[in-house]
Amino acid sequence: MQQLILGSSSPFRHELLSKLGLPFITASPDIDESPLGNEQAEQLVQRLSEQKALKIAESYPNALIIGSDQVAILDDEILGKPGNHANAVKQLTAASGRTVRFLTGLALLNSKTGKLQSLIEPFEVSFKTLSATQIEHYLNTEQPYQCAGSFKSEGFGISLFSKLHGDDPNTLIGLPLIKLISLLNNEGIDVLKVN
Repeated sequence: MQQLILGSSSPFRHELLSKLGLPFITASPDIDESPLGNEQAEQLVQRLSEQKALKIAESYPNALIIGSDQVAILDDEILGKPGNHANAVKQLTAASGRTVRFLTGLALLNSKTGKLQSLIEPFEVSFKTLSATQIEHYLNTEQPYQCAGSFKSEGFGISLFSKLHGDDPNTLIGLPLIKLISLLNNEGIDVLKVN
């Protein structure tokens, strides 16, 4: 089997990929993640997931490389990482009682053959109606200032939601494993047969 590389420094994506029991290494792609002018969210996540895989391929010419990127969207606006408490309060206040849509771009590049598979996986999160006190308590407890949308669904953030809707709960954390398994299968890797 070709070397499998996760093109991400995210500990959450690393943990998710570990579920499949495949040997892999991680490499952090150093790319500019700024949106291009008039770039839609779908175009952004697909472009960035592909660029991450292609960047890693420069150092690994015979590997299967996974690239992934995610955005959260509310009112057709991309919710970035808040960076600080005040911005996180604004994001969660805006999301209160509403549904936030997540788009996760996933790419699998065979750097030996040049074959690039990519897709976008949606996931929706409906928020409870949250009081200012609840938002403060959540943010002080988890401090999710480096997370798009100001929450960690894999942690205490689950307390903010009334409903989740999507095909794969792993998508919300940043790596749609069901679709990844299908892409790996297209490259001849059956995760149910690998030792």
